[in-house]
Amino acid sequence: MMSEGKRVYVLDTNVLMHDPTSLFRFEEHDVFIPMTVLEELDHAKKGTSEVSRNARQVSRFINELIEGHGEGGIGAGLRLTRPKDLRLRGGAQIGRLLFQTTQRTAQPTHADGRVPDNRILGSILELRESRPGTPVVLVSKDINLRIKASIFGVPAEDYENDRALDDFSLLYAGHAELSPKFWDRHPEVRSWSERGRTFYEVKLRKDEQWYPNQCVYLPGENEPEFRVLRIADGKAVLQIPDDYEQSHHSVWGIHARNREQNFALNLLMDPDVDFVTLLGTAGTGKTLLALAAGLAQVMDQQRYREIIMTRATVSVGEDIGFLPGTEEEKMTPWMGALTDNLEVLADPQEGGSWGRAATNDLLASRIKIRSLNFMRGRTFLSRYVIIDEAQNLTPKQMKTLLTRAGPGTKMVCLGNVEQIDTPYLTETTSGLTYAVDRFKAWQHSAHITLRRGERSRLADFASESL
Repeated sequence: MMSEGKRVYVLDTNVLMHDPTSLFRFEEHDVFIPMTVLEELDHAKKGTSEVSRNARQVSRFINELIEGHGEGGIGAGLRLTRPKDLRLRGGAQIGRLLFQTTQRTAQPTHADGRVPDNRILGSILELRESRPGTPVVLVSKDINLRIKASIFGVPAEDYENDRALDDFSLLYAGHAELSPKFWDRHPEVRSWSERGRTFYEVKLRKDEQWYPNQCVYLPGENEPEFRVLRIADGKAVLQIPDDYEQSHHSVWGIHARNREQNFALNLLMDPDVDFVTLLGTAGTGKTLLALAAGLAQVMDQQRYREIIMTRATVSVGEDIGFLPGTEEEKMTPWMGALTDNLEVLADPQEGGSWGRAATNDLLASRIKIRSLNFMRGRTFLSRYVIIDEAQNLTPKQMKTLLTRAGPGTKMVCLGNVEQIDTPYLTETTSGLTYAVDRFKAWQHSAHITLRRGERSRLADFASESL
């Protein structure tokens, strides 16, 4: 980023359609919108996709600014006053919104003037000539346009104000290893037993930062593991979690194969945890654990009425309407992970093929597949909702889904940020990353990053070597 002095940021269309609030995120600096960008927003406004909704929202924001400007021309710019219902982080300094009011006849050298990107570059060159003392910066999520701008000497940046954190490696993992001298460093420990469970109260040191439902453990295979139940007044209450790695203790016939899976099953089975995020690479068991915990609580404990599974249909991009059948039948091609894991979970010990068929029918009646396209306006009551491939959701889509939760509903988000397929989303701007970072301090949410693959030695070797 350029450092000192007031600047003018030229916003590309993809920035506005990715984040309509980007208009208000440049503090005291001015924002410039070329005429080509307004035309592209107009072309993109029709439809029911998220991109179309964002294009319409940008137009509404601009219209509100024009209406609030009062009488007179807008050649000098509009004050970028944030709408009252728009909650954004950042300072209160306000810049101006500028528009392209003249048409540049000459295009950049060797550039085809019929290409929208080249017309945007032409407007930037004209803006620089009219404001020789003010730095002009192009903001675009289009790498090729940024390369073109650099060729013509125009500073260009990616839009990064929507990042949940600066470095993905700093993302909260949900579990942490304690120092081998943990007990020596915490001599004042109070312990007690209640309803067959063991609890510890530990006074936190200044260099320790724990979160509710975080899982901590001492190094070594057979060393104790703990779950942080609550934090208050500088003290943390720890609980020894259930051991789902033992053969006599399983969830719908599924055992935990490593420490992280054991932590995940404890959190998935806890009715006091309303929101769980599981992050991990392929083969770490995210979908299997979530389904097993869901079936146990729907079929056996009857804590929830049914399981609802959904995911973003990224490969289609717009709609699933071209597929034949009902909503559930349209979603089936994207639910291969559900089918594969149900084959493991719906394997009865007795009854042979007849028993297997009956079990499949029974489970299918309690698992509903729903499309993200039809989630707006819905409310889920006493449901166990699994959101698969959540790394492909934008923060806005994630908010739309999580606000569907009614009383008694548990939401489980699964994803692998190394497999983001949505354009303009990265590890630090994914809705899943946002959810993990924003919910980590909430008493009724939990997160676990699964790191160890459990599919096969072939899958493990391929994951490490390819």
